[in-house]
Amino acid sequence: MRFLIILLAALAAWPAQAALNIFSTVPEWAALAQEIGGERVKVFAATHGMQDPHRIDARPSLIARVRNADLLLATGAELEVGWLPVVQRESGNLRIQTGQPGYFEAAAFVRMLEVPGKLDRAGGDVHADGNPHIQTDPRNFLLIGEALAARLALVDPANAAAYRAGYAAFAERLRGSIARWEKQAAPLRGAAVISQHKGWAYLYDWLGLREVGTLEPLPGVEPSAAHLARIRDQAAASKPRMVIRAAYNPGRPAEWFSAETRVPVVVLPFTVGGGGRAQDIVGLFDETIERLLQAGK
Repeated sequence: MRFLIILLAALAAWPAQAALNIFSTVPEWAALAQEIGGERVKVFAATHGMQDPHRIDARPSLIARVRNADLLLATGAELEVGWLPVVQRESGNLRIQTGQPGYFEAAAFVRMLEVPGKLDRAGGDVHADGNPHIQTDPRNFLLIGEALAARLALVDPANAAAYRAGYAAFAERLRGSIARWEKQAAPLRGAAVISQHKGWAYLYDWLGLREVGTLEPLPGVEPSAAHLARIRDQAAASKPRMVIRAAYNPGRPAEWFSAETRVPVVVLPFTVGGGGRAQDIVGLFDETIERLLQAGK
């Protein structure tokens, strides 16, 4: 009898269900999963907001994390091609292998931009499926969030209703914020900009900005002095209002260009955790719009 009492007490103290263990390759999908799942999920991000997402190593610590994951969130579109397949394979976790319910690619649910007409690595760090930096348009979080809520419900059916409710609350808040951001950013529509790296296609598509040059001669290739001089000379005709770089990019190319042309540099948070108020998805775009407007005055 005493043993039975102890056993019943232990079962009463045990949580009804452990939180779903989620591994995300980048901070934006970790933040989205947290918004939708709340206390029902335990989320780990393999990278942080001040990291170049193109340059990640398949570290043993990441393999260990994936080994116990119930769901793996990736951007896809070859963003993680240099490290994630190794982590998946070495983890031995069958649940999160490509094609399984426990593997989720965000890029599968949005319209891809800058899809190359032909594949040629001489063109730099190109991606066969298009530009992978889909997190720079907040509208994509609505599409991806809806799909992610459905996937969470599939992997964890006991909490399906909670995931649907979590997404609905997040989507309502985000739609209201998108309407506000679009109204605030209306004066920027049509503005010419220079990018340091071709990482902003979706932001430009959303806000109607025009990219008239890039400081990198090819995606992922450091600019030479000669290339920077050419972009500087072209700026006289294109009249850019700002040069944009991500917070993780080295500052020297953009600062050189700004000193030569007097075009202001705008340092934007590339993802959640990229500085300032960008500590969640709404904060990411609050910070982005504020910085763009400050430079565009």
